[in-house]
Amino acid sequence: MAPATATKLGYTPPDGGWGWAVVFGAFISIGFSYAFPKSLTIYFKEIQEYFFVSYSEIAWLSSVMLASMYAGGPVSSLLVNRYGSRPVVMVGGLMVSTGMILASFGRTIVHLYLCVGVIGGLGLAFNLQPALTIIGTYFQVKRPLANGLAMTGSPVVLFTLAPLNQFLFDSFGWRGSFLILGSIVLNCCVAGALMRPVNKNAQSKSDPPECNGASRSQGCVHKIIDPTLFKHRGFLIYLIGNVVMFFGFFAPVVFLAPYAKHQGIDEYSAAFLLSIFALVDMFIRPATGFIGNTKWIRPRIQYFFSFAVSYNGVCHLICPLLPGYVGLVVYAIFFGLAFGMLSALLFEVLMDLVGAHRFSSAVGLVTIIECGPVLLGPPLSGALVDIFGEYKYMYYACGVFMLVPGIFFFIMHYFNYKKLDEERRQTVALEMRTCDEAVQLKMSQDGDST
Repeated sequence: MAPATATKLGYTPPDGGWGWAVVFGAFISIGFSYAFPKSLTIYFKEIQEYFFVSYSEIAWLSSVMLASMYAGGPVSSLLVNRYGSRPVVMVGGLMVSTGMILASFGRTIVHLYLCVGVIGGLGLAFNLQPALTIIGTYFQVKRPLANGLAMTGSPVVLFTLAPLNQFLFDSFGWRGSFLILGSIVLNCCVAGALMRPVNKNAQSKSDPPECNGASRSQGCVHKIIDPTLFKHRGFLIYLIGNVVMFFGFFAPVVFLAPYAKHQGIDEYSAAFLLSIFALVDMFIRPATGFIGNTKWIRPRIQYFFSFAVSYNGVCHLICPLLPGYVGLVVYAIFFGLAFGMLSALLFEVLMDLVGAHRFSSAVGLVTIIECGPVLLGPPLSGALVDIFGEYKYMYYACGVFMLVPGIFFFIMHYFNYKKLDEERRQTVALEMRTCDEAVQLKMSQDGDST
């Protein structure tokens, strides 16, 4: 599928310049958005023992945070449309910081749900959505590469936070660690400051007006929450597959360190598994961006994404069969490859399907719908651990939740590409016929005039 044309944006994206500074800001912003909830799993075992809660109850902490991040997508989109990416990201950083500081004084697990989960999760939504959107305004030809580099922020931040969190816990306990983390996430405000709006030199007359008045609010809402997307064939394929996929997307990362500790592995070695995972993830994301930007892959990039989803499922199915710490290290390496490929392509393939001009609306709808499986996935996986007393059934379930949509994507995109090619041929034929008719009409008019 060819990339969306720049004319639909109303201007020509610079594909460089200050855009690379924006990519760096998005790198930090996206990094904290995705890595922060995963890095907090280092504290799960100790918080679980402190509050005397089950595996399922402690899993709600990451789930509420991730679900709030996804549910806040449409709100974030509206704010970005009204104020731009820069102030929204900066406010998001302040919200995450406030949530972590308040959580450090928590007395119940519900307190942590509200502070870390809801307040922190909404703050992460205000970091993720603007970062994803602004990249599409700066890049067109190099967009897969820019997205791949920005998405690399997640493993880099996770690689840093995983051992840092273990050190902070050993030195200050989980309360002191949360207080310090509240100051660290203020770096998101710095990232937001880099997100200068793109200079749109040639604004199209057909473009809708920017959302500047209260009188235009209904038009802005329609622009962000676009119901016509539910008639878009490619969008529906993406949405259906992703809803199933997200039931098994985050749980394997959330439970990786607790799974290792459950096998008797010490805390630092368990935390090191996340670092290994993040290190591999860190290098595969930009590599995936380079590969996705090649002339061989980009026209059929949906197949690349389908492979990445299926590959994740196979990794989870094999995980329980790998013995001991060495087996977990092998799993962390291959899972890092799979997870990095998927994450680098996750939003690029959506932009490929709907175009950059409809991306903000599409990602807002996707995130609000996906917050259901994001919220329920880890607690349901934790419930399997509570019921069976071991983790292997959780990993088997996550493997199925990833492999099935991967196969679904392969099949549906085969038919979608076939249909798109047919529609393209019909469009070309119609244009040629129209041109021929215009020529014949001109010739007949010339004949009449003589």
